[in-house]
Order: sequence, then structure tokens, then C-alpha cells
Amino acid sequence: MGRIIRIGTRDSELALWQARTVQNHLRDLDYNTALVPVKSTGDIILDKPLYELGITGIFTKTLDVAMINGDIDIAVHSMKDVPTALPKGIVEAAILKRANVSDILVHKGVNFLENDGTIATGSLRRKAQWLHKYPTHAVVDLRGNVNTRMQKLQDSNWNGAIFAAAGLERIDLKPENYIDLNWMVPAPAQGAMLVVAKDDDVYCKEALAHLNHKPSEICVHIERAFLRELEGGCTAPIGALATLENDAILFRGALFSLDGQHKIEVIKKVKIGEEQNFGQNCAREILNNGGKELMSKIKKNLK
Repeated sequence: MGRIIRIGTRDSELALWQARTVQNHLRDLDYNTALVPVKSTGDIILDKPLYELGITGIFTKTLDVAMINGDIDIAVHSMKDVPTALPKGIVEAAILKRANVSDILVHKGVNFLENDGTIATGSLRRKAQWLHKYPTHAVVDLRGNVNTRMQKLQDSNWNGAIFAAAGLERIDLKPENYIDLNWMVPAPAQGAMLVVAKDDDVYCKEALAHLNHKPSEICVHIERAFLRELEGGCTAPIGALATLENDAILFRGALFSLDGQHKIEVIKKVKIGEEQNFGQNCAREILNNGGKELMSKIKKNLK
């Protein structure tokens, strides 16, 4: 039966759902597993917007440390929370089949869309895109796991809050009163689950290789290469989505100013098999089209 694979995870309901999904896949392959929940800094500090904390990988760092210390063998993450550069000695071991990539608005009635309104989100990307479409609205900060955020919305006088559809669907928390924000460019790797392992752990890497979904891997790697080339972190208002269409990969990427007034977008297509450097090249097009100056302003304003 081999050794027990210790699966590290955040202790929120969604994170545990994701870890149990990986656990079930491994058990189906006759691997012994055990869950090891930990609380991340991003789950503890809820009174500040994420970008003000100034920590790259705020939801993943605790698990990285646990893995390096030998307390866990693998870790399961929402891939959009993972920095584009992994810590030394830790590698991608599996990207599971991607779920719904969309953002959705959970609302208390949509009449406000044509008037003044207040929307909640902890994401600079979502805030910028909302203000780009609805410049007269107010956007307030919303932090916490999905259950906490949903409760805060119910207890508030806000008109709505923006969530990743995949997160709510995974734990059966998606309400009836929502609308798909098909116009909003999702976060790079949104809807994808990543499992990491230590680079020298051949046993775990071989086990997790069975779980990898190649089409999802191709798409999220393009999106994350785009993100890395633009700014190397995850605080700027950047959206990216790659999708497979027959024998081609369609990519849409966008950079927004913090107030949503400025948008620089790229839409391109490439044949499958010719996608090397595709994400980087799309990012360079944005940088050469005013993105370099916009990124400098964003970084200056976030200091």
C-alpha cells in the first residue's frame, strides 16, 4: 500500500472540499492519505484588503513552510491564489480538470444596476472591471472565506458581492439570486485546482501525475505566463483566460487601472502545439501598448 501521503490544506470549507477531492482521487488509485488542515495568514487577517498586506502567496505560504519543514507531503490550492514563482524545491505536480471560470454577482435585486449601487469584493481585478462598466457605483472591500463573505453580504446594505462561480458551486452555496458576469475577464487560473509536491518526492509526484488534466494545464500555464510577464505577482487588476477551440487556443487578457477608467486588452489565437511563449508575447503586447506606464502607476499607488 505504500506510505501515507499527508495532504496539506487551508481549513475553510472550500479548501477542505478541494483537498478531499484530491484525497478521493488518490484513494481510488489505492494510495493511503491523511488530511492536515492549517490556517493561513490570509484567513486570519480579515480587516485589511489583500493588496495592503503586501505578502505574495498569502494563502499558500503557510502550506509551503509546512511542506519544507516535512509536516505535509503535498498541498492543494485554488490555483489563482498561487504565486507564479513557486518556492525553491516545490513544484507543480497536478492540475485537475478546470471548473467554471466565471465570476458571478450575488445580488439582492438588480434594479440598482441602472442607478447608484454598492458592490463588495476583495479583488482589485473585480473592482477595476466593475468600475469600468459601472463608474458611478461604490465598491467596498470584502474579505474572508466564501461562507463568511456570503454572510457579510446578507448582513449588509450592499446591493451585491462578486464571487468565483466555481467556489460556490463546489460547496453547494450558489444561490438563486445571481447573474453571470460574462463580460468580466477572470483571474489567471480561476476555477483550477493545483496540487504541489516537493521536487525530490518521486513517490508523490508519480501518484499525482495520474490526476493531471492536460487541457487545463495548457490553458492555465498560458494565463500564468501572461501574469508573470506583466507584473510577477497577483495584486494588479489583471484578467486572463485561455480556452481550447478545436485545434486552436483563444486567449483574452486585460490590464485595468485601479479606478477602472483605463483598460488595455489583447485577444489572440494560436494553434495548439504552437503555444510556447504565447502568454508572454500577449503580455508584451499590452506592455508595449501603454501597459508599462500603467503598471508603474499601479505599483506606485499600492505602496
